[in-house]
Amino acid sequence: MADATLVILGGLPGAGKTTLAESLCRSTGFAHVRVDSIQQALADVGALDADEVAPYAAAMAAARDILAGGVSVVADSVNPVAASRAGWLEVAASAGARALQVEVTCGDRQQHRRRATTRAIDVPGLVKPSWAQIEARHYEPWAADLVVDTAVDDVDAAVTRIRKELS
Repeated sequence: MADATLVILGGLPGAGKTTLAESLCRSTGFAHVRVDSIQQALADVGALDADEVAPYAAAMAAARDILAGGVSVVADSVNPVAASRAGWLEVAASAGARALQVEVTCGDRQQHRRRATTRAIDVPGLVKPSWAQIEARHYEPWAADLVVDTAVDDVDAAVTRIRKELS
């Protein structure tokens, strides 16, 4: 059994998942597996499927291998449906790792919109969704272990809350 943890982040684009994941990884030494990076790499070589399954499958395979090596992982993705969330839980179980599900929200609609429309994209070629696309995106309710509202908690406070859940 790997002595590792899979932190499963999910939430709409622009809520603050990647900022939170990067800070959490810096403070813990966890590996960061980001679906956006994998999605763009697949698009760059013409291997992206229309329903976005391939990036999740690739991210889950990478996370499983990392966890099996005893290294904890932060999985960073929109994670919009029960099937993707169940997939991440299966990854943790198959690697003998603990799972912590964290939904990242931005409860202030105006702040979320501002972040989503003004954020810099750090993955070359990745096109950020418009606010209209974010609002229209299918996102199923989630009974995550922890909900972090980035309109309330700054990054440091959110990382502290997650680390407390991990201890």
